[in-house]
Amino acid sequence: MGLFLGSHFFSVALCVFLCPCHTVLLTIPLLKAVLVCSLFAGPYTLSFLYTGLSRPGKGFPSFQAMAYLNDQPFFRYESEGRKAEPLGPWSQVEGMEDWEKESELQKAREDIFMATLRDIMDYYKDREGSHTFQGRFGCELRNDQRQAAFWRYAYDGRDFIEFNKEIPAWVALDPAAVNTKLKWEAEAVYVQRAKAYLEEECPGMLRRYLEHGRGHLDLPPSVSIARHVAPGQNGTLKCLAYDFYPGRISLRWTGAGGAQEAESGGDVLPSGNGSYQSWVVDRAPHSCHVEHSSLAQPLTVPWAGLQELRVGGNIGTPAQ
Repeated sequence: MGLFLGSHFFSVALCVFLCPCHTVLLTIPLLKAVLVCSLFAGPYTLSFLYTGLSRPGKGFPSFQAMAYLNDQPFFRYESEGRKAEPLGPWSQVEGMEDWEKESELQKAREDIFMATLRDIMDYYKDREGSHTFQGRFGCELRNDQRQAAFWRYAYDGRDFIEFNKEIPAWVALDPAAVNTKLKWEAEAVYVQRAKAYLEEECPGMLRRYLEHGRGHLDLPPSVSIARHVAPGQNGTLKCLAYDFYPGRISLRWTGAGGAQEAESGGDVLPSGNGSYQSWVVDRAPHSCHVEHSSLAQPLTVPWAGLQELRVGGNIGTPAQ
């Protein structure tokens, strides 16, 4: 299935149309070293996913729009209630959006989106069949600079049409999409609006959302060091960084002689609660040196027996 796009759409008459908490574990065999845990600033992504069904099953809406900040859904709109509603912790964030205006905007986009689905079905002379139309688009910021943007649609799981902002133009990826391209490029202003949305409006919305809700996207790490001893083997130290966001992080052990190679380690994996975890192993007493975009200065946690430190002064138990 192709890359989907859809939360801001436009027609001939209207231009209406985008790493959770993480845990990292370091294990070290019992030399004098420091763990450097470095997380890069961003990226932050605003994206929208639209789905239209020609014959929805029982309990499924004919149209749904989902908006995401990074991988966190922050509002939903469905054809049945026709209201845009914030989700989860985002419902507690003041000033994120005027939800009445957003609902009206989504209604207009729903009408355009479903009309496009019917046009495609007419092209294939299959008005009575069960078909799916999806769209996904959005933008990305890193260090407050625009990095990427995308806008693509799919029909029945096949790439249908996408916007190339460098040309700029809509690129047909399916025979039926030629008709859609002609409609969406009926006047040059429609193409320029699509380009402006990806390059200006979308990044602007993302910056505004970050101003109001960055606390849900920038979480400082907790750090834990524990010693593990197996029969007949030297002890190992495990250093765990967890409950942080964004989720890109680099872990390594360093000592007086510089960086140390870890004996083993793991990928960053979901913990099941919106956070992630990973680990590395080595064999000497170490300190954990943690760097994260949410910290005013690096955090160093020395090994001194079993300990757990929650950044900000709170003690916590690492996710298992």
